[in-house]
Amino acid sequence: MNTIEEKYSLCALNRIFGFDPKTGHSLVSHLGCASEAFRLSEKDMNMLIGPYSKYKGMINSRALDSAAEELERLSSGNISFIGYTEEEYPQLLLDCEDAPLGLYVRSRTPVNQIFPQERRIAIVGTRDISPYGQEWCSRIVDALARTSDRPGIVSGLALGTDICAHRQAVRSGLPTIAVMATGPEKVYPHRHREFAEEMVYTPGCALITDYPPGTAPLAVHFLRRNRIIAGLSDSTILIE
Repeated sequence: MNTIEEKYSLCALNRIFGFDPKTGHSLVSHLGCASEAFRLSEKDMNMLIGPYSKYKGMINSRALDSAAEELERLSSGNISFIGYTEEEYPQLLLDCEDAPLGLYVRSRTPVNQIFPQERRIAIVGTRDISPYGQEWCSRIVDALARTSDRPGIVSGLALGTDICAHRQAVRSGLPTIAVMATGPEKVYPHRHREFAEEMVYTPGCALITDYPPGTAPLAVHFLRRNRIIAGLSDSTILIE
């Protein structure tokens, strides 16, 4: 199997089946690899996904070429893509039936060093966090940093609890992962852009998303990304 072709194929299918990853998983599982999807005859395509499927016209060479061009372009900006069949993909997330077909990872840390830590804890909560909530969020992260496990901290880079957890993780020397509801090149809210760049350059830290470049921060995207925050983590702490 050509691993580069497979990566391009998974990237293309992730764009096509982004809101319906279970269908994408079923197709790849049936074919044995993602690249075979782009070699299907019209007859086989009709049999596998139906003659009237909205996806039928999307699985073509143009989608594959576009994915290849996209990944080549992103590689110069510390952004890589890992498909769900690759070793670097977080194994815990695969337990989710609607796990993304792939993830964009923005980090200076090599991808194979981001997800291996033995334990990850999600810390999420209100955006309108009180001073009391901020204090206890920071205390909890600091306490986790002093345990023998030293877990990674996962959150969503949002206002309130999320940014408090990320900042304290960096201060305490814990790796932290921000799961974004936008494309990998965007940071929302904009006021967190400077800290997000700091995360990119901090060893073990990363910004990740399953949304392709150019994706805007729509409300539905935030709801869907929460499954990734939970799916990456062994447990979740809710602040306020």
